[in-house]
Amino acid sequence: MTPQESVERALALSRADDCIVIADESSGANLRWAGNTLTTNGVSRSRRLTVIALRNTGDGVSTGVVSRAGVGPDQIEDLVRAAERVAADSEPAEDAAPLITESAEAGDWTGTPAETSIGVFAGFAPALGEAFAAAASTGRKLYGFAHHEMTSTFVGSSTGLRLRHDQPTGKVEINAKTGDMSSSAWTGVSTRDFTDVDVTALTAELTRRLDWGKRRVALPAGRYETLLPPSAVADLMTYLYWSAGARAAHEGRTVFSARERNGDAGGTRVGETLANLPIRLYSDPGAEGLECAPFAINHASGGDSSVFDNGVPLRPTDWIANGRLSALLQSRHSASLTGLPLTPEIDNLLMSGPAGGAPLDEMVARTERGLLLTCLWYIREVDPQTLLLTGLTRDGVYLVEDGEVVGEVNNFRFNESPVDLLSRLAEVGETRRTLPREWSDYFTRAAMPAIRIPDFNMSTVSQAS
Repeated sequence: MTPQESVERALALSRADDCIVIADESSGANLRWAGNTLTTNGVSRSRRLTVIALRNTGDGVSTGVVSRAGVGPDQIEDLVRAAERVAADSEPAEDAAPLITESAEAGDWTGTPAETSIGVFAGFAPALGEAFAAAASTGRKLYGFAHHEMTSTFVGSSTGLRLRHDQPTGKVEINAKTGDMSSSAWTGVSTRDFTDVDVTALTAELTRRLDWGKRRVALPAGRYETLLPPSAVADLMTYLYWSAGARAAHEGRTVFSARERNGDAGGTRVGETLANLPIRLYSDPGAEGLECAPFAINHASGGDSSVFDNGVPLRPTDWIANGRLSALLQSRHSASLTGLPLTPEIDNLLMSGPAGGAPLDEMVARTERGLLLTCLWYIREVDPQTLLLTGLTRDGVYLVEDGEVVGEVNNFRFNESPVDLLSRLAEVGETRRTLPREWSDYFTRAAMPAIRIPDFNMSTVSQAS
């Protein structure tokens, strides 16, 4: 049975007042390597069916959501009945709203689900083999993995909605180590199809960083002028984005909550200036190379999303424009509470600064003395009221003096808020597609600039390698 047929059968079996059904069909392919040798490769397939039963109670609409993997034709009715039982036992949902009935971005409902295969690595794998040989010839070792997934999502409702979206997601992470394993360097990229992954360029950068590490310099904790590359910026801005819920802000629980005025609390900081430079932080379903679903796909309700909003069209949205907070993540329900426009979450994130942003190498060349990071790791929230985060540097922190990288320094634990960093930007470089290392299992579609912070807080020295 096709995913579309599963959706139609579930809708036909429903006895609820209204029903939404979401079918996700996924296929994946992966390669893993260690010590310059391919270790494993494989393919996978999965299918998940989600039924959202809606019951009119007289006092409102209750919801029942049940999701299961590997549902066969003879199991669909059981899934539908389970969702209806949950709805019958639930109180009216506070986020109830009329269901969406149509969308201009419907997609090809009747076509077969898109899929990937090991063939997606047809150009990548030979280049990787050449990189293994080159690394071995100089005593280096390469470790890492490549993953590609294709997910076709079909959304149908009892009000006639029929939507389909095919989402490719790919990433590569490569770690290079010296022969004695005393130094390591990391790089990673996101991709839709692996045709744009330049293995030679990636490994050349790793070689350059390992060469920088031949000289070691010990530095104490403290505040340093620091260059954060796009990957590190992506990790910080992604956390900011995930924390930008309008409802939580309106209720006074986050860094985006309005400050007290005349003893009164409530509202958000939308409209306030957050950045000292005219940066733009935004999402766009049609961003080239970072394309994502053009309509809301919600398998469950939360503070910033609602199952009732399935099918809501998504449009390019500025979260920060010209340095000012412009929007926060909203469902139709939270928008009714905050009085702000509907701005649902979108599955990509981009940031840009003033025109003419320089490449990272040029930013290094203009640095009198400072640190150049590779990536961040083990990021955790310390204080939601300021969005203070802590974490570690990893796989290479380098000392820059008089425009040249002069050696590798020890790792640090940092304590910084991405919101506060925006107010202390000294320079914003050119924007390029990147992979947030910490969040790459959950969020890959990002384009970020490198940034210069004059006083990044390296709070303690870390023994992490």
